[in-house]
Amino acid sequence: MRQVIQFQDLGLLEYRAAWDLQEQYLQATLARKAAGEPTSHHLLLVEHPPVYTLGKSGKMEHVLIDRQEMEERQIGFYQSNRGGDITYHGPGQIVGYPIFDLECFYTDIGRYLRSLEEVIIRTLSAYGLQGQRSSGETGVWLEPEVPQKARKICAMGVRCSRWVTMHGFALNVHPDLSYFDNIIPCGIANKSVTSLQRETGRALSMQEVKQRLLTNFEQVFDSTIMPAIEAR
Repeated sequence: MRQVIQFQDLGLLEYRAAWDLQEQYLQATLARKAAGEPTSHHLLLVEHPPVYTLGKSGKMEHVLIDRQEMEERQIGFYQSNRGGDITYHGPGQIVGYPIFDLECFYTDIGRYLRSLEEVIIRTLSAYGLQGQRSSGETGVWLEPEVPQKARKICAMGVRCSRWVTMHGFALNVHPDLSYFDNIIPCGIANKSVTSLQRETGRALSMQEVKQRLLTNFEQVFDSTIMPAIEAR
């Protein structure tokens, strides 16, 4: 049966507030599953004020800036319960948080991550870019197999509890990439970070990119996206 995904564009929102909202949806979904009731799926798209987040497998030595300098520059920092290492979120970057009950799709977290990557790859192709996977490294890259040219355009890190997902992806549309200089992004030292704007050489509409993402979510997850019934 074709699944319905409830969508919200949260605009610019602090990382903690978006995390709390995800947790609310996740816990509500888990409660419905425990009661044997139908579950719902949610997709949140958001931009965050500048913030570094460290995943469960992350290492503090991959953070090249101390807390005092973060405070002086008004950059947030959170140790997250998602997978992955250190990354940056900020304006000009579309962060996507799917809270899906995978039991309604398939119970395969690897397939889920590859599906998220496919959504991004299809979105990039609309801008003439060939997004690719890099063996052993979650996310979407450009020229991942070419030394000195490999660059990441979309980072990913998720959490899954009883097959309910949270956290997700961060697609660089036109963020200030200098923030990545203060970290070893995703703990990978020999590959750089890029953005849609840098690669295409032109200004891009965030709304246009978001719409392409939604279209590709519908196709890849064989679903229908509708405005959220429960507004935040």
